[in-house]
Amino acid sequence: MSQPQSITSGSPSTRARPQRVRVLACVLCQQRKVKCDRKFPCANCLRFGKECTPATVTPRRRSRRFPERDLLDRIRKYETLLRKNHVEFESLKSAAAAETTSLDSAPVESAESDDNSDNEDEHGGIPTTPKEASEGKNLWHVLREQWKLQSSDHNGETIHDAVNQAGIRRAMDQVYVNNDHLLFGLRHTPVELSTLHPNPVQIFQLWQVYLNNVDPLLKVTHTPTLQGRIIEATSDLVNVTPDLEALMFSIYAISVMSLTTEECQASFNSSRDEMLSKYQFACQQALLNSEYLRTNDRECLAAFYLFLLSIGPNTDPRSLSSMFGVAMRIANRMGIHNNSTVVDSPPFEAEMHRRLWWALKLIDSRIGELSESKTVALDPTWDCKVPLNVNDADLRPEMKDIPSVQSQTSDAIFVVVRCVLGDFIRHAEFHLDFTNPPLKSIVKGAQRGLVPENWSMVAVEKLIEDRYLKSCNADNPLHLMTLCMARIQLAKSHLLEHYWRYSDSPEAPTDAQRDIMMRHALTVLECDSKVMSSSLTKGYRWILRFYFPFPAYVHILQDLHKRPFCNQAEKAWQVLSNNFQVRVNVPEARDGPFFDIFSKIVLPAWKQRESSSNSKNRETAIPDIVSIIREREIQKSAAAQTATAEQLDNISGMNLDEFPMAIPMGLGSIPCGLGGQYFHPGAGFGMQSQYELDSGASAIPLAGLDWTFGGPAAW
Repeated sequence: MSQPQSITSGSPSTRARPQRVRVLACVLCQQRKVKCDRKFPCANCLRFGKECTPATVTPRRRSRRFPERDLLDRIRKYETLLRKNHVEFESLKSAAAAETTSLDSAPVESAESDDNSDNEDEHGGIPTTPKEASEGKNLWHVLREQWKLQSSDHNGETIHDAVNQAGIRRAMDQVYVNNDHLLFGLRHTPVELSTLHPNPVQIFQLWQVYLNNVDPLLKVTHTPTLQGRIIEATSDLVNVTPDLEALMFSIYAISVMSLTTEECQASFNSSRDEMLSKYQFACQQALLNSEYLRTNDRECLAAFYLFLLSIGPNTDPRSLSSMFGVAMRIANRMGIHNNSTVVDSPPFEAEMHRRLWWALKLIDSRIGELSESKTVALDPTWDCKVPLNVNDADLRPEMKDIPSVQSQTSDAIFVVVRCVLGDFIRHAEFHLDFTNPPLKSIVKGAQRGLVPENWSMVAVEKLIEDRYLKSCNADNPLHLMTLCMARIQLAKSHLLEHYWRYSDSPEAPTDAQRDIMMRHALTVLECDSKVMSSSLTKGYRWILRFYFPFPAYVHILQDLHKRPFCNQAEKAWQVLSNNFQVRVNVPEARDGPFFDIFSKIVLPAWKQRESSSNSKNRETAIPDIVSIIREREIQKSAAAQTATAEQLDNISGMNLDEFPMAIPMGLGSIPCGLGGQYFHPGAGFGMQSQYELDSGASAIPLAGLDWTFGGPAAW
């Protein structure tokens, strides 16, 4: 929104005269950046049926003083320009130059010793990059600086003062109007959004649900400042600003999505599906009002992010990935992926931008896995630092300095641990070998600080455990969620590192190596079962719908098919049964196509064990997962026979031309992510050739499965 200009005065004689009150454009016209006739209500507001509110003159904000680091960066940049143009000058003293160097490229250890430093590499895994290298050159800036150097004696306005990047943007805003309907469709009549808000009591109920179930896992909003604004907006819903209104509706939607059908009915006496549909529609309209496709507002982008999460469980991953691509492009345009852009913001905004970028990138990478898109995987092409391990109460909009990092846990612990692990993975060679091998040259030798250059997963796991997890209390819901999800991700990364090491080896892994890999796969399922079944984490289960541990199932069943009586076989079948009970054998998933997939991979592995038992005269108890699947297969067979008999009775009265011939035949594939990687049907996590050598012709028929999702996602 353009800032209203204050009344200025020139000569003393001018100041002596009474000042004429200047009539400003209305608030809506300023937001839309269109010409206002300054009649209230104005023509634009009458045409769109909006309330016309005159703008008021606000005093200019005092410019923020440059911190020492910014001043040193600017001096260094100007010195570089002078050297390039062969201009003699007196450089800073060696001590100042050394200080600049230490600020720009300080190792992680120095950041650890000073919690208030600008280096947030508290995990020790991000290579520090000079600002010039990470930011990229700006054409407008280069042209302006070249003109100043070549025309040091110019007077008055130059072409670069009259034509600049901001001016071009303003012109574009006026030329391209009403393009924001491109994704959500063109609305024929204005929607009065104030009528779509829940009543005040329900607003605060949904806000509390958001604080309990959603905010601890995302931290893309700041509770201390947002809560007061929501309370104020609730008293006058007609005049809520577009960006805040979009954020409020997105909070309603994601809050309802985090609840079960029974919880919605009990708390709001309404259907969960109806509430979701209502608030998602309202959020779309609010996003249109806020011009979200060309926004530079953090809260508007956060609203779009929360909206996409709310539609995620019932949306095809391929479609959802495309929508997240739009959100990522907006974030890139805003520059929140770029550390040099973020550090120019006040500390509060810089930290909130980091949180939002990482939240977007982590879920975008996961949805990309589900849609077979390697290009959106985590990679080292951006340098946004991980969020700080601080409480929301430590962050204030007016703060001048970065708050001290918590040495123990904070209310952002879940987010911080996920980001630290994600930052390590995006620089890891084993990850890049599966996603984008040419990028390995970018990070060659760049890992330093607490994670040595010759890092290993064992060292990283110890760092995470010592720095974060050992301080977590398993009786605390957020801490339990952090413990389990961190160990799931660590186990996945261990597995992927094993696959990477042995993928090009002509020899099969030894039994000892297989036992290690089996242990990691079992850890994934055990931790997943704990968070899916614990009453402490009930409110957090919504995020697990995006992280079904299917690759762990396949790895375990492949190994059991090859080694029916390995050291961990009995435990493996028990762990499989436990996770199957809480993930698959639930009412909303029992009749879905995913249940059929399990019958095709579980029963062959168990059949192999039964065959080996018979040959060795061993008795084995049938695990629950096998009993349930067999019972379901019998029920389906009986139902199919009944349906066939009914169809035969009906065929006699039908004409052949009436038969439905357009039967879908494509089977597609479902990639299941493993630490940012992909699992393709029959590929054994990137170890296809080795698995074929190990298993022979009797292997589990993965390539012949129907890998399509269907119905509401219970995963």
